[in-house]
Amino acid sequence: MIRFDIVIVGGGIAGASLGAQLARHASVLMLEQEPSAGYHATGRSVAFWEETYGGRVVQPLTTASGPMLRSPAPDFASGSFLTPRQTLHIGRASDTGARDRLMDDFSDRVDLRRVDPAALLPGLRPEWTIGVLEPDVCDIDVAALHQAYLRQFRGLGGELRTACRLESAVSEGAGWRIGTEQGEVLCGLLVNAAGAWADHVALLSGVASIGIAPLRRTVVQLRVPTLPSPDLPLVMDLQSQFYFRPEGRDRVWLTPHDEEPSPPCDAAPEELAVAQAIARFQQVVDWPIEAVERRWAGLRSFAPDRAPVYGFDPIRPNFFWFAGQGGFGIQTAPAAALLAASLVTGDSLPSSIATLDTAAYDPARFR
Repeated sequence: MIRFDIVIVGGGIAGASLGAQLARHASVLMLEQEPSAGYHATGRSVAFWEETYGGRVVQPLTTASGPMLRSPAPDFASGSFLTPRQTLHIGRASDTGARDRLMDDFSDRVDLRRVDPAALLPGLRPEWTIGVLEPDVCDIDVAALHQAYLRQFRGLGGELRTACRLESAVSEGAGWRIGTEQGEVLCGLLVNAAGAWADHVALLSGVASIGIAPLRRTVVQLRVPTLPSPDLPLVMDLQSQFYFRPEGRDRVWLTPHDEEPSPPCDAAPEELAVAQAIARFQQVVDWPIEAVERRWAGLRSFAPDRAPVYGFDPIRPNFFWFAGQGGFGIQTAPAAALLAASLVTGDSLPSSIATLDTAAYDPARFR
């Protein structure tokens, strides 16, 4: 029977990024239940790198990931994964409290500037009078980042098995006997990077669940008349009711910022969420909608306190959690993978993430 030091369940951005780090130190098998890795949340993300997105507990991971995404090592990628975008946070007169909370929470950590939103967003309806500019925000090339991690993982000797669902995991001594659709394997450490399926993987392995909940997020692609510029900012509501960004000169990606509970599944958009997205968009700008061209949905997975979960299970120490990244797993991937790899190997945190508080992400906080 084949034996690996580590088996990672999940081939999305979480599993791929951590696998690329761990394959430097150990023999690693990555299991992906779909025919291709990154099919679910990773492949459906409207990804951007935004330091305020996710709150103060996520911000240190995002900030630490920025330099690694902007200037990756030459042997990892030939150029940056980031393209400058900016975010314009907007609100009505009644949203001054939300604006002040944003400024109070992040002004000591992130470049935030009060602005006139109408000066930055042509066609903005007049009631939207409050604006905060976050100038350092960037779009992320998700597909390139994910493929770079998978390429590095394979180059270091890691093995990826697609269409290979985890069927059983039985703890034997200090390790595991893993049953999959492609046969049994043995390993010493089981890593749960299964996204929306994280609690399912834990229960299948005889490990208590944490309560990681999949929440559906809907995205719509609209065709609109030619915009003044494809470089207009990402527009985000201070009350978290929508955000949208230009996609080229005549398309917009839009979400109603929905978070509907869902079982882990191949998520599909619901018509009500699509209608809500369009209605909210029309309340913000006077851009005519020529067509609804695409709609899709993905599952964002949150722990009960909405902070990521990185670390050994305190009851079953040969089981490692790397889950609960919400909608922030891509923008935090480089730092999170370094942090988790250091926990697995027992090495000190690299200098690029040395100030991160690992206790904030420890699964022991739920036990």
